[in-house]
Amino acid sequence: MPRHATGQVVEHKGKDGRVYRSLRYRFGGARRTMPLGVVSRAEAEAKLAHTIADVERGLDPARIETPDVQVVDVPTFHEYAEQWWLLNESELAENTRADYRWRLEKHLLGHFGTMRLDQITIAEVDRYVASKRDGTLSPRSINMPVTLLGAILDQAVEHEVIASNPARGRKRKAREREPHRSSLESAWQIGALLDAAGELDAKAARDRRHVERRAMLATLTFAGLRISELLALRWRDVDLAAGWLTVGDSKTDAGRRRVKIRGALRDELLAVRSRRTIDQDAYMFPTRTGHRLGADNFRNRVLKPAVARANANLAADGSPPLPEKLTPHSLRRTFCSLLYALGESPPAVMQEMGAHRSGARTEGLCSGDAPRRVPASPAPCPSGGC
Repeated sequence: MPRHATGQVVEHKGKDGRVYRSLRYRFGGARRTMPLGVVSRAEAEAKLAHTIADVERGLDPARIETPDVQVVDVPTFHEYAEQWWLLNESELAENTRADYRWRLEKHLLGHFGTMRLDQITIAEVDRYVASKRDGTLSPRSINMPVTLLGAILDQAVEHEVIASNPARGRKRKAREREPHRSSLESAWQIGALLDAAGELDAKAARDRRHVERRAMLATLTFAGLRISELLALRWRDVDLAAGWLTVGDSKTDAGRRRVKIRGALRDELLAVRSRRTIDQDAYMFPTRTGHRLGADNFRNRVLKPAVARANANLAADGSPPLPEKLTPHSLRRTFCSLLYALGESPPAVMQEMGAHRSGARTEGLCSGDAPRRVPASPAPCPSGGC
């Protein structure tokens, strides 16, 4: 007895926000997709009923009723990946092309190559990821091909070849390790870094003495500024008499705030002011020509040399080096830990860090082992929050 014809209505939301529907059915042993465009669900169901009836009579409804409509045979992943490559290859850089070839040829085609696109399900993607967890690949190396699979299937969804993308979603990927978040973990580490910066300042050539390495690092450590906030500071933002530093140029609304100038930082900034003729509109830490210093210049000419010198000094004394991978943000985390060590409340820490966030757990703003008065079960630092 011949098999009854079957089909289904497939729908997806387009980039314009409208819902597009199509029919999926089998004819002549092949899977067909007939785009309907923006029609109601009722209209799509009625069209499906007519389509099934035509198929059972041995007629291809797409060719008879709407001969100009595009009928899509669902290709295998290998076939569609070749189409995707031809469409996108010219827009890819040489290194990206080589990387994508590795992801396709070494990983994706071996698992998905012979499958039709509509046979690639969430469960199949999960099986692929599980098959790669044999210890030979890092989570990142497993996830890179999955990301490319998602990009290829995104285009298939746009072209209405499939209804949804089974490779999208964080749960489709192997879990990667939390990024290492460094900070200065003790008073002697802070002192070693600032002393090293002071030595570099003292030995700087005459035309490089405008670079206040020690004061800049002290401001990051004792005021918790982001690197962009530090480099945007002007003298009008600093009230040493009242003991407040105003951050007006920040990436978030919460970032615009006032920070207490505590004793150690106040001494550093007073020393800088004593060496200069102060223009209230001038940058606190400018280039030689008075312009705003770049973040890369700060990392390469201030932080990196100071860390290297501090480690050399520590090695000469037989002491362990500073934590690895110190960044300007590491000093911001150090400030957070210092505030908790001083007994500041979580809301006060949030305010001074410029990290207001609905529902955020303030105890998670810090990292490292600096002494803190933190509530139980501290959470890891939220991405971008500290």
